[in-house]
Amino acid sequence: MSLVGITSSAATLFVLAIGLLGTLLGMLTERLIARALPRLGGLPGSRTRITTAALTGALCAALAVRFGMDWSLPAFLVLGVLGVQLARIDIAHHLLPNPLVLALLSAGLALFAVSSTATAGWGELLRAAAGAAILFVVYLILAIISPSGIGMGDVKLAAPVGLYLGYLGWSHLFYGGALGFVVGGIYSFVLIRLNRAEKTSEVAFGPSMLAAALGLVLFAS
Repeated sequence: MSLVGITSSAATLFVLAIGLLGTLLGMLTERLIARALPRLGGLPGSRTRITTAALTGALCAALAVRFGMDWSLPAFLVLGVLGVQLARIDIAHHLLPNPLVLALLSAGLALFAVSSTATAGWGELLRAAAGAAILFVVYLILAIISPSGIGMGDVKLAAPVGLYLGYLGWSHLFYGGALGFVVGGIYSFVLIRLNRAEKTSEVAFGPSMLAAALGLVLFAS
């Protein structure tokens, strides 16, 4: 159910509530990660925590505008919350922790199953599962061909990214996968020009994959 059929005040309150929920979930998730994965060095600095909380809240609000009261919204909120945390960790540590990638994949799959049960949209669930497998295999092949360009963490992240893009459609899967490399190339070029990296292999690729996926989710119909 979109927000078109309800009053503007109710729609605004819904979006604000989801944005606040996203902010709180982002802060809670950050603390849980620090406790569960001490090898990451505990909580990041206050500036980083404020930035990630604000970004998570804004993303969740945007997702609420995009999906309204649709049954699939909870799954995409998980993508927003965990996606921000994975990007933060990859930028800081060049690491995509397996527990977080697995949580994103399993939570997305479970919530899409609930959505499909409620709406009888089993084709979307099957397409999502196929998207996860397809993008994982594509990234695995690329990693074997060019191990210096694609890491195994990126290969694993391709599965949940493919799941979410595949749920929306085959075109989302194709363009989202391709856009990740475009965003990654631009990001690498900027960092190299700013002397923050000497070569593209030193640039975290996970944030580009997540940014491309979220961009397609939010702006592609």
